[in-house]
Amino acid sequence: MPVPRIQTDRLILRAFTAADRQPFAAINADLEVMTWMSRALDRLASDLFLARIQDRWAADEFGLWAIERRDDGAFLGFAGLSAPTFDAPFTPAIEVGWRLARPAWGHGYATEAGAAALKHGFEVLHLAEIVSFTAVANERSRRVMERLGMTHDPADDFDYPLVPPKHPVRRQVLYRLPSERWEASRVLETQAGNHTTET
Repeated sequence: MPVPRIQTDRLILRAFTAADRQPFAAINADLEVMTWMSRALDRLASDLFLARIQDRWAADEFGLWAIERRDDGAFLGFAGLSAPTFDAPFTPAIEVGWRLARPAWGHGYATEAGAAALKHGFEVLHLAEIVSFTAVANERSRRVMERLGMTHDPADDFDYPLVPPKHPVRRQVLYRLPSERWEASRVLETQAGNHTTET
């Protein structure tokens, strides 16, 4: 299926293009952006990651969108849905995630894009639950998860098996959002202030 194109108040979520490769690689090589990942990516690793993103859309009919700012067409990063490939107490699961260039931080774009991804997951894919996780100390991403209506139970925290023991990001917090709570509260659009259209 073609990658659905979603518009929010300020953003366009769309398929990646060849023109995105360089700015995508710059984001993945930025040590501050990648603080809470196990490592930064060089250009080859970034290009392989982008290829996997495109392959996952073809295989799963969901995935990560490129984020474009509507008013100037700037590439800001990515957001979307993915299936963790490791074994953990909460897997199998579908995760919502994002990664934005540093100049895009602090404007609510991650919340706006994340809300659009959640809406797609619940309304189009009819998922029962969507999760998100990050390193314990990543307060920025944790605040986004909370603004999206997700909740954290310390009993769900886990060691990320793809990260070496004693690595500072190995311990992760898990946030959850069941479809019933999303349907009941509909906090996503009101908190993010966004309205989405999908084609």
